[in-house]
Amino acid sequence: MNNNNRLILKYCRNFHKIVNFEYYEEDYISEKIISVYEDFIFKVDVNNTEELKKAVELDYVINRYIDDYLFRKNMKSQLLLVRIKKSCDNILKVIVDSIIHIFVKYQEETTRKIYISKWI
Repeated sequence: MNNNNRLILKYCRNFHKIVNFEYYEEDYISEKIISVYEDFIFKVDVNNTEELKKAVELDYVINRYIDDYLFRKNMKSQLLLVRIKKSCDNILKVIVDSIIHIFVKYQEETTRKIYISKWI
């Protein structure tokens, strides 16, 4: 493992939890999300603060994806609606931006709603 990867792992504290997440065998979306996560964080230029910030943010979002069933369900349905233009030169960046945008939108929606659980 080179120094850049070690430095990235210092910032992405949930890396091991995310890559070791056990999803259902036919859960292709979770598999792809984790694959996108790995691809993106290891392509980050550690000298670029914007990219590093986005990697930390993605790490947080994917960790939340693993921990929060309702968010995971929402993310899966919203990712199917994402469209990428053929002329796009950096598809990975667009997907990462979409994942982060879906999370921000989800947070805004859930903070406005109060869920009242019903006990039987």
